[in-house]
Amino acid sequence: MNFLSYKPGHDGAIAFLQDFRLVFSIEAEKDSNYRYSAISVADVLDAIGELGVIPDVICMGGWWPRDHHEYLHGSHRNGGYRGVSSNSAIMDKGRLLRGRADYFSSSHERSHILCAFGMSPLPKGTACYALVWEGEMGTFYDIDSELNITLIADVLTQPGNRYGLLDGLADPTFPKDGPYPRASDAGKLMALASFSKRIAPTEAERDLLRFMLNGPYRKLSDYHRIAQAPHLDAGLGDPEFRNFAGIYSDAIFDVFQQFARKNLEKGRPLVIAGGCGLNCDWNTKWKETGLFSEIFVPPVANDSGSAIGTAIDAQFRHTGNPKIDWNVYSGLSFRTESAVDFSKYDVYEKNHDTVAHMLANDVILGWAHGRYEIGPRALGNRSILAAPFGNETRVRLNEIKEREQFRPIAPVCLRNDAKRWFGCDHESPHMLYTYHATTEELRAVTHVNGTARLQTVTPDTNNDLYNLLVAFKARTGYGVLCNTSLNFKGKGFINNMTDLDAYAHEHGLDGFVVEGRAHLLKSSPRYQAYLNAAKPQVADRLPA
Repeated sequence: MNFLSYKPGHDGAIAFLQDFRLVFSIEAEKDSNYRYSAISVADVLDAIGELGVIPDVICMGGWWPRDHHEYLHGSHRNGGYRGVSSNSAIMDKGRLLRGRADYFSSSHERSHILCAFGMSPLPKGTACYALVWEGEMGTFYDIDSELNITLIADVLTQPGNRYGLLDGLADPTFPKDGPYPRASDAGKLMALASFSKRIAPTEAERDLLRFMLNGPYRKLSDYHRIAQAPHLDAGLGDPEFRNFAGIYSDAIFDVFQQFARKNLEKGRPLVIAGGCGLNCDWNTKWKETGLFSEIFVPPVANDSGSAIGTAIDAQFRHTGNPKIDWNVYSGLSFRTESAVDFSKYDVYEKNHDTVAHMLANDVILGWAHGRYEIGPRALGNRSILAAPFGNETRVRLNEIKEREQFRPIAPVCLRNDAKRWFGCDHESPHMLYTYHATTEELRAVTHVNGTARLQTVTPDTNNDLYNLLVAFKARTGYGVLCNTSLNFKGKGFINNMTDLDAYAHEHGLDGFVVEGRAHLLKSSPRYQAYLNAAKPQVADRLPA
């Protein structure tokens, strides 16, 4: 059977399952649309263009934020936000393109759980626990062998919003009576937490922690000592606020860890979903607890995976099978059609040795290959790549991306080299865990606390990137590169040549590699320095 599914609202996406396989997931923010976008008519037309058959079932995620009642409880057409029972699903008859296409909707809560379980390596019939922690929910569930889901407890309401709200305390531009943090605040705080050098809160910080974490979620202005609150408007660069960011992050995790230790059976698997599942430090802490036999976090743990989860739920209802085959590179192909003036570039046929030589000489390149990654992390198909050695590279990358200098840059590494450089003896293909660097040579990809958000690569997971890393290792001794997302500030991955050309000129890329060809800006000082120092064969270049 075939299932076409869409998630309305923010982090919108359209996913298609065919014969228990994810064929595509089109995310609204991709192709340089604004982050957290809702799906548009253009996204729908893209999805229809990718279809080879009329779907058997059209699925809609339960979160339809038209009014407060529908948001919470659903309606005759949508499953609502909360609810774990499969009996609450909405099923109806329908049509698409004059062909029968039935209708299905279930809750947003179930979409997270089914996404995590359906994409996990756990076989059908495996009993496990699930944790959904995101802006609204912070909840543990029991999943039995028949995939009956039982809510164990809402451990902490709105963990994601509570987490991001702390960023607003120190930021003078954030209104303290604002009810919710900005969408980007949680990511900033996750970066700042790595700067923490203190584990014990002061007495004033303890009082603030009690307000932030005990009882219902509240605005900062509801704090009875807000005028005297520690770190109020101190700025994100303040060292003591950065210390407290780490303390606060650990405190939120400890709420959930302590509940798990007291209430969950040790030794069962855990699947994790919700935006907090993108916090690499927390995912690593779950592994380190030793409470669970294995842990799985999908690369679409946030709402970008909700359409996939609803489709899996519908598949389970119609076929009894909650499992799918999937590949993280299931987005849309790169759009090469454009009116770009390529006379501004030196163009080379892509040769991994040549590209590795450029990167080793501090040239920074965009890298676009195949279909884009699902989820928010660049995993080598819509990336900016650079040598991993100097701190000045990290500075330049953050300047290119127009973001704060405290933001870390992630490493992508050959799987076989991961233990040597990061103490990782297994695959970590989706940049969801932190590891400790074993050398000081990789300064551009190492946080101030010595950790790194590692992605490992094999010939099976990303053969093109693997071959580039092999070539880079042959030149430098390190099968490691800087890897950060190829995107305009506040927008999703670049997915067309026109935008990539504009980005290279406006943001200071030295060039880019797209589907078999490397384009180097003739106006780039770094590229010109490479030409003068490396003296590549003129024959490597294609005629203008």
